[in-house]
Amino acid sequence: MTTPTRPDVVVGEDGIARCAWGAADPEYRRYHDEEWGTPQHDSRVLFEKLCLEGFQAGLSWITILRRRPAFRKAFHGFDPVLVAEMTEADVERLLGDASIIRHRGKIEATISNARAALALDVSLDELLWGFAPAPRPNPPVSFTEVPATTSESTALSRHLRALGFRFVGPTTMYALMQAMGMVDDHLAGCHRSGAAGDARTDATSAAAAASSA
Repeated sequence: MTTPTRPDVVVGEDGIARCAWGAADPEYRRYHDEEWGTPQHDSRVLFEKLCLEGFQAGLSWITILRRRPAFRKAFHGFDPVLVAEMTEADVERLLGDASIIRHRGKIEATISNARAALALDVSLDELLWGFAPAPRPNPPVSFTEVPATTSESTALSRHLRALGFRFVGPTTMYALMQAMGMVDDHLAGCHRSGAAGDARTDATSAAAAASSA
């Protein structure tokens, strides 16, 4: 996600303070308020987020967000079972679909990622949350304090690649961690900062307990 120019937190016409990137565009505002940074544990939703973060590589997130309904239609609601059954004919068809991002590598990666997800011996939810970092002691004050990668996102990227996933680089995986609420990078002063802290802490504790069992 592109770092916004200052001010990093702005107050909208509704009187609510938000991270600047989520304050202007209505679709961004909804995504910022309702999804980004909110802990997510539905494996199908997580598969969708993983794939869309891969499609976002090299593009702005708003481009992906506005096309998300078309992506969902193209990829059967991101049901891994149905996506895994897609063929080369489907790839060629989607390369002609202007409603999505027509990138052969990313389309093929979505299909192969579905197959990799189905081959897991744990749920995608359990796998991803197993890489959750300890909660931040304090929220970031500006986007200069928000990293592009972390040791956890690098480790997750390496692990997913070993399992056959594609378009899962460390930067993409940190964006996924933000999107799925594994980390809370809402800035201090934003009304969403710390809003999902209890759920995130519970998930991190559960993951730690599972890994030590």
